[in-house]
Amino acid sequence: MAGLRARQKADKNRRILEAASSLFREVGYDSARIEDIAERAEVSVGTFYNYYENKGDILVATVSMEVEEVLEAGQSIVENPPGSVGEALDVLINQYYDHSLVYLTKEMWRTAMAISIQQPNTPFSQRYTDLDNRLCGQISALMQKLQLRGAILTGIDAVAVGQMVFNNLNMMFTEFVKDEASTLEALKDNVARQNRPLATLISAPR
Repeated sequence: MAGLRARQKADKNRRILEAASSLFREVGYDSARIEDIAERAEVSVGTFYNYYENKGDILVATVSMEVEEVLEAGQSIVENPPGSVGEALDVLINQYYDHSLVYLTKEMWRTAMAISIQQPNTPFSQRYTDLDNRLCGQISALMQKLQLRGAILTGIDAVAVGQMVFNNLNMMFTEFVKDEASTLEALKDNVARQNRPLATLISAPR
């Protein structure tokens, strides 16, 4: 019975998340009403509030859903990356970027970023920061894996390199979501071009 209740709870939560995400995309975050999210998810407004206190909570939950799936997919790349540093970075970062607009629009990303900056001590912001840290850690883990394989020079601080790469791709993604006309392909091309000199500098001779 407990297992059934847990599955029913998880199903309701997923329905609420998917309903909110689709409504945010259709009418915009500011225009979406909690009553409409509940109706679309086929739950009562009271049930909605059993899961989330406000729209900000459900927005960060949507960001979490996005990033959790990205991290899971990225793990297989970290475990068995391409041989060269440049190619490994391209594959992992492109996987991040290709998934970035599955659940969220640029407007939703802008709102999430703004809330995390304006209210840095809230659970929302702390969760957002934790997700960023996990993505950063995954890139550093990729660099460490490549170093163990001999693709990166032994004297290089692989963790610091991963942090540098993440800081740049995060900044570039912020610029991307600020510009509605900017495309994912242009973003990926720009980041790959900027990573190329770094990859050349840290790669071990073959």
